[in-house]
Amino acid sequence: MAVQEARGGADTGAPGGAHAGGCTCGDCPHGAREGHRRAVAEFLLMRDGFAAGQGVPAAVAHSAQASRQWVSEELSQSAELVAERGRAEGEAWLTRLWLRTTITVWALVLVLLLVQSLTAIGAGWTAARTAGLLAALLTAGVLTAASWFHRARGGALAPVIGEDNRLSTSRTVAAAWVLLVAFAVLVLVGRLAAASDHAERDALISGLELARAAGVVTVLAVVCGIAVLVRRVVGLRVLAQRLQKVRAHRPRAADLLTDDAGRGSFADIQYVVISTVAVLFAAVRLARRPDQLPDLPWGLAVVVLVSAATYLAGKYAEGGRPVILSVVRAREAGDLDAPIRTGDDIEIRGAGFVPPGAQGADRLSRMVVRIGPVNVHVPLVPVSGGFSNPTDAVLTVPVPADVEPGRVEVQVVTAAGVETNRYAVDVTE
Repeated sequence: MAVQEARGGADTGAPGGAHAGGCTCGDCPHGAREGHRRAVAEFLLMRDGFAAGQGVPAAVAHSAQASRQWVSEELSQSAELVAERGRAEGEAWLTRLWLRTTITVWALVLVLLLVQSLTAIGAGWTAARTAGLLAALLTAGVLTAASWFHRARGGALAPVIGEDNRLSTSRTVAAAWVLLVAFAVLVLVGRLAAASDHAERDALISGLELARAAGVVTVLAVVCGIAVLVRRVVGLRVLAQRLQKVRAHRPRAADLLTDDAGRGSFADIQYVVISTVAVLFAAVRLARRPDQLPDLPWGLAVVVLVSAATYLAGKYAEGGRPVILSVVRAREAGDLDAPIRTGDDIEIRGAGFVPPGAQGADRLSRMVVRIGPVNVHVPLVPVSGGFSNPTDAVLTVPVPADVEPGRVEVQVVTAAGVETNRYAVDVTE
């Protein structure tokens, strides 16, 4: 489908070049999303063509290194265009997100009204139902106002989007508990304002006592503290080059359950699942007993605390600094064994060369190998469906002629800007 889109893209442009692929108006068929999709399709077509040996000029085809360098430069330029269109698409998507979040919030208010109306059949409409509906309306109004003021950053989701432009699991869980407790307090405020009997008012005020809501208050304090602590931990580990972070084009719902590379994360999944179950339990308790804060049983509260501790431990354990383990001369079939000379390819073996989330060609093309005082950009070597160089464990680069013979140090700089250890090799004449 991508190849067909790339081949037919030239025939679907607007007359006179209006609304080209970079357009971000969002309401035309040639908007940011369409431009990004076409750029990706053209890049995939180019990469697969080069992988099959097609499109290489005859002037460089005679030299393996020259053709590899030419292919790498072409792919890098195309990947930069894809990245630029991706950033534009992400910004346009965030701008449209505020309206979607607002619609979702008011849809939840309608769902609450429907549920209250159905459950009131036979039992009758009560003051607690009115207080709940008013609390929902007030909460929705506040979220709508926040969405408007932060409409360029995702609307109501702006506070839970991290600095890497991904949804933060810790902030999302903390926000869910904050909204639940705030809604419960508003329900009690509404009932207290409508209460006319002195005994009823005293009972509502006693519903805010810590003895009745110690579990939910403890969980709220812990999850909010973890949201702040995780941000601090991640920031310090990035500055210390012990964690590699690359910015995403836009946040996705899957960010709550996966790591930066898109793989499922056990620490994140268990934290989200257990917290969701506990929030639903607390919401049901509030619906059953709207005269007090949700009394979360200590057994369930401890389960949430254990889950939060596991999530925090996972944040401390993830990542690691990239490391070079060995550097050897790359040898092709039929070559004689020999020392490393200028012009030869060297194979750098190690771990952590490709940061999570940096598998795209635009990020891979930013990788640099320092050989002595010379910076060598890692060439992109395409294969069907991806790249054989660079990889997370192996890099292959040529030793340029500017490298002086003798003992030199080799160091890799990843796409996240993290430097590896220095590894000494001998280069002969």
